[in-house]
Amino acid sequence: MAGTDVRQERLDRGIKVRTSGIYAISGGKEIAYLILPRLLLIVGLLLLPLVVTNPYWQRVISIVGIYALLALSFDFLTHYVGLVSLGGAFFVGVGGYLAALLNTKFGLPPLLTIPLATLGGGVFCTLAILPCLPLRGVYFSIVTLMYPLLAMRVIEALNIFGGTDGILGVASFPNRWVEQYSLILIVLVALFGLRRLVNTDLGLVFRAVKDNDQAVKASGINITLYKTLGVFISASLACLGGAYLVHIYMWAGISTLALDFSIIPIAATVIGGGGTLVGPVLGSLILVPISELLRAFGTLRIVFYALILMAFIVFRSEGIMVYAQRKYHQFEKWVKV
Repeated sequence: MAGTDVRQERLDRGIKVRTSGIYAISGGKEIAYLILPRLLLIVGLLLLPLVVTNPYWQRVISIVGIYALLALSFDFLTHYVGLVSLGGAFFVGVGGYLAALLNTKFGLPPLLTIPLATLGGGVFCTLAILPCLPLRGVYFSIVTLMYPLLAMRVIEALNIFGGTDGILGVASFPNRWVEQYSLILIVLVALFGLRRLVNTDLGLVFRAVKDNDQAVKASGINITLYKTLGVFISASLACLGGAYLVHIYMWAGISTLALDFSIIPIAATVIGGGGTLVGPVLGSLILVPISELLRAFGTLRIVFYALILMAFIVFRSEGIMVYAQRKYHQFEKWVKV
């Protein structure tokens, strides 16, 4: 098609980026170019419960949603606040136990236990992490890793919250449609809400604290306050995932404090692309089903799982989403000269 009267140019050539996420556009094609990736994600997630008919994989959809919340929590705290937490399982356990207690002891329905466990768990976890905020780098990470391990041993030793048997009889959702679509909608609201947040003035301060907290402190800003707020947002998201988890399985136990809830969200973030927010969601959509498929291999599934992770990290260390964004913006079209 090449000739004297036409040439190739990138699809985004006519779009001027004023600031991050704010564009100057001049036509419907440019609007479609910007909306299409977001629309594909939204429609794809909303169609999942309709497409998947197997009861086992329907439950996997819910687990994907929970891990997506945990991965969003980790990505936000790490890449926008600068705190690498390995204690995501602690947040999940607190949210799960709190929701289970509110339901079994006080008779509150999931409609109330989930938001109460989200906010109450976020406050509790933030207060628990507060003494660790002065720590930096690997020291903060190691200390937060101790929180779920410590909580498990305390519950076992003191035989509280049902001990090793856990809390039984937690109410479930009315049906799978309520369970899946409410969780999918929450993931979408959390994703686009965080994307909006990180582009506000508050998000700018968060990133400044991440890049150079001492310079921010020297300018008269209370960095501890902003770190605390960042931890609260991250912990609340993970507590929300834990609250959903116990209502899905109708049981809360020390397995909600398992390190899987700390490690898998990190792996999903690495695979999907850290710092993109949507990347961790994509990583969860890939990683969780793969983990379920590998169960047929028994103990060998850990080997295959590790090989898959290594392949992603070696060949796509930047993450799938970063690579996909770059390729999408390189698409070209023929235009008249």
